[in-house]
Amino acid sequence: MTSLLQKKLSEAKESGQIQGQLKLNEPLARYTTWRIGGSAECWYRPEDEKDLQTILKMLPENTTVNWIGLGSNLLVRDGGVKGLIINTNGVLNKLASKCSDDSEQTAGQLAKGSAKQSAERATCLITAQAGVACAIFSRKAANSGLNGAEFLSGIPGTIGGALAMNAGAFGGETWQHVVSVTMINEQGELITRMPDEFSIQYRKVAAKKVINKHDHKAPVNKARQEWFLSAEFRFEKDEQGLQQSKAEIKRLLTRRAETQPTKQANAGSVFKNPDNDYAARLIESCGLKGKIVNGAQISQKHANFIINKGDAKAQDVEALIKEIKAAVLKKHQIELETEVRIIGEY
Repeated sequence: MTSLLQKKLSEAKESGQIQGQLKLNEPLARYTTWRIGGSAECWYRPEDEKDLQTILKMLPENTTVNWIGLGSNLLVRDGGVKGLIINTNGVLNKLASKCSDDSEQTAGQLAKGSAKQSAERATCLITAQAGVACAIFSRKAANSGLNGAEFLSGIPGTIGGALAMNAGAFGGETWQHVVSVTMINEQGELITRMPDEFSIQYRKVAAKKVINKHDHKAPVNKARQEWFLSAEFRFEKDEQGLQQSKAEIKRLLTRRAETQPTKQANAGSVFKNPDNDYAARLIESCGLKGKIVNGAQISQKHANFIINKGDAKAQDVEALIKEIKAAVLKKHQIELETEVRIIGEY
């Protein structure tokens, strides 16, 4: 049976009002790194930023909207997801930079540099849209002679997801470098916000306050939902350290492959590390490493990873998550907090 949302978006697609790719009842397992999940009521890959604005403006009030980039750090429940899934993989992937000498070039072009830039260290700003893969961002920055973005090579997601959760790896965190962000709200409006407008914590980012200055009719206590569309980052330029940055990326990727189950379907770290400890150590100390529930298994390589052995269901993963939390709480009196985002219906 076709829902009202499906009918509305199908008509908009047929009339040419929206230009992106629309799919109804689309299985989401193919879009997540866990290879798990039910179907999306509506799945949409926008043509560009303008097309994204158009579809958001036409959504019925209170439509649930979820974003998927590369599909890491995400568990989609077996019952599927109501509302709209916006998939940014392959789109919304503009990447450009501007250095302090006011010469504006693409990140790739910056690798060439000028004699003046090579002779002195400059501050460079990189603007990246939400769909840019973190690994691509990291490589572009290194190729441009910029230091500090190497840690992003170890994050198997997009800039949008990295902003939403303050993603980090190997000692670096996303929001350490953010200058400003561009948000898009449920009415397709674009808003520029500064870091001090957010509460930024370990693997958690939340808006302190959202003001409906664009809608005087909106209730004062009803904040419009906003999502990260792009961000501007600041890095230091040091082309003499180019080879060092590339070597550091290679080292970090090698370390990741050695310590994490990168060749098996997983979603990244399942739990946040508690203060002054590691989730993996706590889980392993409870004797849970290798524990299996149907098609899901706690990785033998890294206890803070749950892998899909081939036929796992979301309910299997959630069963392991529940067992891990209970065991760690009982033995260590520590309540582990999940890092992965869980969406959908049981």
